[in-house]
Amino acid sequence: MDESKINDIINSQKDFLDSNSNSINSRILLLKKLLINIKLFEEEIYEALSKDLNKAKFESFLTEILLVEKEIKLFIKKINKWSKDKKVKASILNFPSRNYLKPEPYGRVLIITPWNYPFQLSLTPLIGAFSSGNTVVIKPSELAPNTSSVLSKLIKETFPENIVSVIEGDAEVSKNLLSKKWNYIFFTGSTRVGKIVASEAAKNLTPITLELGGKSPCIIDKDVNIEKAAKRIVSGKFINCGQTCIAPDYILVNDKIKSKLIKHLKIEILKTYGNKPNQSNNYGRIISRNHLDRLTNIIAGQNIVFGGHSNKEDKYIEPTLIMDPDINSAIMSEEIFGPILPVISYNDLSEVEKIILKNPNPLAFYIFSNNKKFINHLINNFSFGGCVINDTLIHYINSNLPFGGIGNSGMGAYRGKHSFDTFSHYKPVLKKQSFFLDNLRFGPHPESFNTLKKLLRKF
Repeated sequence: MDESKINDIINSQKDFLDSNSNSINSRILLLKKLLINIKLFEEEIYEALSKDLNKAKFESFLTEILLVEKEIKLFIKKINKWSKDKKVKASILNFPSRNYLKPEPYGRVLIITPWNYPFQLSLTPLIGAFSSGNTVVIKPSELAPNTSSVLSKLIKETFPENIVSVIEGDAEVSKNLLSKKWNYIFFTGSTRVGKIVASEAAKNLTPITLELGGKSPCIIDKDVNIEKAAKRIVSGKFINCGQTCIAPDYILVNDKIKSKLIKHLKIEILKTYGNKPNQSNNYGRIISRNHLDRLTNIIAGQNIVFGGHSNKEDKYIEPTLIMDPDINSAIMSEEIFGPILPVISYNDLSEVEKIILKNPNPLAFYIFSNNKKFINHLINNFSFGGCVINDTLIHYINSNLPFGGIGNSGMGAYRGKHSFDTFSHYKPVLKKQSFFLDNLRFGPHPESFNTLKKLLRKF
């Protein structure tokens, strides 16, 4: 898309916001239209995700379409309630007065989305931003071109261009968009690019949400049901071929059960994907050859106890288990973002703490244990975006929980009501009653006020 067209879209959205015609009822109608159109485009969405990531239909429905549909239905149901003024308690010093918070949209929002869940991670923040009264420009990832194309068609069929638009293109287009003045920027992607986005936003003091990633640990205590733990870890790690920002990045397992865990991880991988995962209808592919090269490079020289084979032409790499890698190696120094799972044994919590603190502030934090003291120690002593005990990934499903990172894994959060709050500025308003005059505020002030001082300090 050329520069003049981009500027036309941005200016038309500004004009729309200035017209004050974005009513809640009109938003609800467009949300309902979006819901209908997703069903109309459903087969095209499946096909696009299959071409981009070799996603199976059921996986695409579960992780991309269903979550979006539920988010739309939630906003249709709740948007009127969430948009109302929020009454807050008045101060006695301002008596009598009415105090409230008035939510208002920020204005023009830029959403830059990733390639790993290219449909869901484009529409979920869009739903929150649009429903809150903002206009939106979505910049989808060029690495998932088929999904990007379908997304663009879906948005054009649903929204007027001056309310929501999709602008496709490469990294130069993203750079161009970031140079514009926005009222809010929402970015999902790598920490490296997140720093660039934050730097560009800072030039205009634009508020941002950064949904990044990091090395999410999975700590396994010695008292767990290993069969169930293995099943849940394999499901969370290898879905979407490991290309999930909250996938378990590495396992820290008590040395007493390490061998048994490895055994059951292998069993579950074979049960899920068979002896030849490259022939499985349920196993995805790496997004690009460059990403595949990165993955094959980081496992070179490692102690591979399962998998490890790859095919560059097919962008394929097997589900792979690595035993006890050096914590200073590349595989333990960067987010893996692929179907490779290092397994590291420990004997006491001091070893666990040393490894986790090497890559602080993970986006997700997984604990498998039945020991309340063990669980509480880990939760209380580490900073993370979100935690799940005795399972993986499922916290993202609950829209009542905010989803977001901290530090290296991002800033801000969204999903459900948290999305409405993220994309709304809450204006504080105090309405003073005119019939009452507070003489204490006005001069001349009393020279002696010890009694009055004690009285005021009680409130």
